[in-house]
Amino acid sequence: MYNSDIPTRAELPSSAQLIKSTIIAIITAAILLVTVVLPAEYAIDPTGIGRILKLSEMGEIKKQLAEEAARDRVIDGQPKSSLPATSPGIFARIGALIVSPAAAQTAAKSDETVITLKPTEGVEWKMTMAKGATADFTWSVLGGVVNYDMHGTPKGGGKETSYKAERGVSKSEGTLTAGFDGSHGWFFRNRGTAPVTITLKTKGAYTDLKRVQ
Repeated sequence: MYNSDIPTRAELPSSAQLIKSTIIAIITAAILLVTVVLPAEYAIDPTGIGRILKLSEMGEIKKQLAEEAARDRVIDGQPKSSLPATSPGIFARIGALIVSPAAAQTAAKSDETVITLKPTEGVEWKMTMAKGATADFTWSVLGGVVNYDMHGTPKGGGKETSYKAERGVSKSEGTLTAGFDGSHGWFFRNRGTAPVTITLKTKGAYTDLKRVQ
């Protein structure tokens, strides 16, 4: 049986090379943070490059959606989300990779939920999920469009994390990854003048799916 050759000390990178590579990676990450991430996610554009690339416009839309979702929850008597409507941060993504034992032991299940909303009516449906658990979802609207905020609330209470929010949407699909133990799902709002029907299909590692409000 052949074993791969072990590299010699001369073939390994030196400490100076490793330090240089690390510094370059840090500088590159900082540049991307200032020129791409901040404008696109938070509408913060200190260099002006985000405006040129039209990334700042994307960030402004996300901020508006987050503010609208927060106003809706205040009207409906729900706690205001403290985070903007955006994708999970780097620490949440890293944490999601560390699957808890509870998530590993949760058997996959599936549900199909039909939701009817009158004009101006809002409703919230959430799945109970363990940290690191995932659930595939797809939903579509019959009779119009809705505004929505996909978010999570930690078990036992605490600050909500808004994963994604949009307005005037007729359908969406993807995979929801729980960054922490708690409830994760959607707040839907019908801003139209006619009733709409939402068909929500979910499949994944969650224990239940229920209406919160």
